[in-house]
Amino acid sequence: MAKIIGSPSRYVQQRDSLSHLADFAKNLSTDLLVLITERGYKRVGKLIEDSAKEVEGAKITFCFFNGECSQKEIKRVQEEAKKVGATSIIGVGGGKALDTAKAAAHYSKLPTIICPTIASSDAPCSALSVIYSDEGVFESYLFLPSNPNMVIMDTAVIAKAPVRLLVSGLGDALATYFEARACKASNAQNCVGGTCSLAALSLARLCYDTILENGYKAMIAVKGGNCTPAVEDVIEANTYLSGVGFESAGLAAAHAIHNGLTCIEETHQMYHGEKVAFGTLTQLILENADREELEEVIEFCLELGLPVTLEELGIKEIKEEEIRKVAEIACADGDTLHNMPFPVDSQIVYDAIMAADAMGHYYRDIDED
Repeated sequence: MAKIIGSPSRYVQQRDSLSHLADFAKNLSTDLLVLITERGYKRVGKLIEDSAKEVEGAKITFCFFNGECSQKEIKRVQEEAKKVGATSIIGVGGGKALDTAKAAAHYSKLPTIICPTIASSDAPCSALSVIYSDEGVFESYLFLPSNPNMVIMDTAVIAKAPVRLLVSGLGDALATYFEARACKASNAQNCVGGTCSLAALSLARLCYDTILENGYKAMIAVKGGNCTPAVEDVIEANTYLSGVGFESAGLAAAHAIHNGLTCIEETHQMYHGEKVAFGTLTQLILENADREELEEVIEFCLELGLPVTLEELGIKEIKEEEIRKVAEIACADGDTLHNMPFPVDSQIVYDAIMAADAMGHYYRDIDED
C-alpha cells in the first residue's frame, strides 16, 4: 500500500491574521460564507468584517452555527451558502463548527478556509469531519477527498481563549504519537487511504516532544491571555503537527475510546481532547507500555489538569453495563481500535478502561499527597 501524506494547501500562523482574512482568501473567493457561533461573532466578527475593506468587491455573509456537526446542520449550511451565492465556506471557531464547514463545503463543491479561534483539537488541518447526532452522540467519520484549502491561526485571538480549551488541545495532541506508533507497527491504513510514512511518524513524535516541553509553560501564559513563544509552539503542535500527524499516520485506540465514551451522557460536558487524554492512558494499558512511559503521560496529564479517571470525565457512579457499552462501541467494526497491532475485543477494552481508571486514581492520590 502506498504511503500517503495529507495536509492543507496552506497553513498560516500569525498574530492578528483574522484581520486579513479576506486578503488571504482572495485567490480562492471573494464571496465568503462565514460559519461562526454568535459568541464567536462577538469576539472576532468585526475583525473579519473589517478585513473585507482590504479587497475590492469582497462580500462576507455570516451564518450562525447551531452547535452540533450533524447531518441536519451540514445541510442547513449548504442551503445558506447557495441562498447567498457564496463561492467559499469559511469555518471560524471550534472543532464542531470547523467540521461542519468542511463537510458543507465538500457537499457544495466549494473551497474552504478553516480559522480556529481556539487550539482545542487537531481537527482544523484534516480532511475529516466527525459526525454526531443532533443530541451529541458520535455517529461516524466523514472522510473528505481533500484537506482544507487554507488554515489560518490567529495566535492573538487563540491566546485570549479560555485556558481549558488549549489544555484540551494538548490532550488531543497527546494521543498523536502513540496512535501513530501503533499504526506503524500494524501497517494500518491511515485517514487518507495510505500507510504511515517516516515523515508522518516524525511529525507525530515532534508533536509529543513539543507538548511535553512547552505544554505547562503555554498553559500558564494563556491563563493571563499572553501569547509567548511556548504558546506559539503549542498552537502549532496542537493544530498542524497533531493534525497532519494523526491523519497521515492513523488513529488507534485512544480515539476509539473517546467515541465509546460519548454514549455516557455525563461525558458530554467534557471536551474532545479531555476524553482523548483518558483514551491515551487506556491505550497504553492495552499495550502494556513501559512504566516509565506510562508515568510520563500520567504526570503530564496531572500537571495540566487533564482527566486520568472516569470520575474526572464526569462519571460519578461507575456502572458496569455503561462501561461495557463504551467498550463495545469502541470495538465497533470500522472503528480505529482495530488499528492496534494485536487483536482486541470488548472484554479486553473494558478491562483496560477499568485498569486505566485505577491507575489514574493511584497516581492522582500520590500527587495530592
